[in-house]
Amino acid sequence: MLRHANAGSPVSDSPVKSSGLVRNSLINSAFTLISRFLGMARDVVITAVMGASGNIAADAYNTALSFPNLFRRIFAEGAFTAAFVPSYSAVLAEEGQAAADKLARDAMATLCCATVVLTIAAQLSMPWLMHVINPGFADTPDKFKLAVVLTQIAMPYLPCMTIVALLSGVLNARGRFIVSAAAPTLLNVVMLAMVLPQTDPVKGAWWASAGIVVAGVAQAALLLWAVRKVGAKVGLNVMPRFTPQIRQLLWLAIPGALAASATQINVWVSGIFASQVDGARTWLTVADRLYQLPLGLVGVAIGVALLPALSRSVQSGDHDRAQQTLDDALIYAMVFTLPATAALIAIPHYLIDGLYTRGEFLPHDALETAAALLHYGWGVPAFVLTRILSPAFYARKDTYGPMKFALVNVAVNLGVGVALFNGVVIDGVQIIPEIGVPGLAIGTSAGAWANVLLMLLTLLKRKVWHLSGRSASALVKIVLCGAVMGVALAFFQANRGLIEAHMAKEFAIVGVCFAGLFLYMALLFVTGATSVSELKAVMRRQG
Repeated sequence: MLRHANAGSPVSDSPVKSSGLVRNSLINSAFTLISRFLGMARDVVITAVMGASGNIAADAYNTALSFPNLFRRIFAEGAFTAAFVPSYSAVLAEEGQAAADKLARDAMATLCCATVVLTIAAQLSMPWLMHVINPGFADTPDKFKLAVVLTQIAMPYLPCMTIVALLSGVLNARGRFIVSAAAPTLLNVVMLAMVLPQTDPVKGAWWASAGIVVAGVAQAALLLWAVRKVGAKVGLNVMPRFTPQIRQLLWLAIPGALAASATQINVWVSGIFASQVDGARTWLTVADRLYQLPLGLVGVAIGVALLPALSRSVQSGDHDRAQQTLDDALIYAMVFTLPATAALIAIPHYLIDGLYTRGEFLPHDALETAAALLHYGWGVPAFVLTRILSPAFYARKDTYGPMKFALVNVAVNLGVGVALFNGVVIDGVQIIPEIGVPGLAIGTSAGAWANVLLMLLTLLKRKVWHLSGRSASALVKIVLCGAVMGVALAFFQANRGLIEAHMAKEFAIVGVCFAGLFLYMALLFVTGATSVSELKAVMRRQG
């Protein structure tokens, strides 16, 4: 049950008026929803043009997209956001706008310089680096060469996203969320425009890779305009300077890089092994798009709004407000995460076949993708909870705790994933079966749950946060509602032929998902897991 605010809770002393946590999260979620559906449309078009296991273009393109994305999440979104937002919020509150903007300018200059150097180094070394990223591609020289060139083309996306991440942090710390939430839609719009006219798979891959960079420039320009619109004096006309504040920021960001990016590192490591199987890179990318939908809509959206809110509460010494904010964030996140989890576990093949099987994306590709999606599905709550629990550490400028947990996450992912991908034979006896690509997804989800468990135990041990009795009761009800929804979806899948006798498969899968969602929402209110009045109370609550 979502709790009401304490009447006596003090108002934040930040000079920037804070907004309700859920309201800010909904702003992010609304624009993320638009972006993700555009991204799904983009992927439907791309998979139809490039296929998966039938030609070289799809795996090469997905490599070109994943490599700069990995470093974007490590150097830009992951490490930087975790370290920068609390520091910027503190300077803004204690020293004023001019000092905060100076910190932002120095941070942008330093981070941009580092990522430009990294980009150039990666482009120059890509012919050798590809042997490490995708060793399996070496058996197909044409695919290997195409992957090298496309990745070199896409790499400038990284410094562009560094600018976007920094300026998004500036806007979010000032209570402005709309533009930073809307910016990702540009990537999907630009790439759709470039790929839609293409019919040849290889030409489609070239145009899609070029579209990544064009979209990155457009996003950076949009954010530069937005920060100037709100009066922040942050630009690109400053040389890097290692001031004491920047050194402290980097000191916090280095462990945060691993902590905030463990899931993405796991997915990328899985891709290294997947390169040994024709089409597997694309199968994992398509599965990644679907399970990342709830992560982006809920985990990232709440995490973006949660970190500034928790930072203000911690800086003002308001333990009760910090406790309550995190409590509400977790329950709110699970309310919106568990229906997606139910769908991914109950009807993975129905989802993939209904949405993607067409053109060059074959029924065999749908079966293989669904097998991976099923095992990503039970990891989705852990992926989201990681985003919700991490701010409890970052708001207190503790990036080393999450870093240690992330290392365990990666170790579990590697151990479980590799063992299940290859199998384990000892003295001629099959100890662990070889299940191939789905084993990589199992490893990713197992690592995420290990990470969440360590976070929970640490927060309890430090007496920083614990789930209240009322919220624990609500969580149990939410899980039961999700389970019932999953059973209903499985029933619809069993009767798929009857449903699709009356409508196209694309409409059928959308209808089935909405039917399950409506059932879930009705159960939430019937069981008392939440209510309209409680949701309104959380919407009004100040972060």
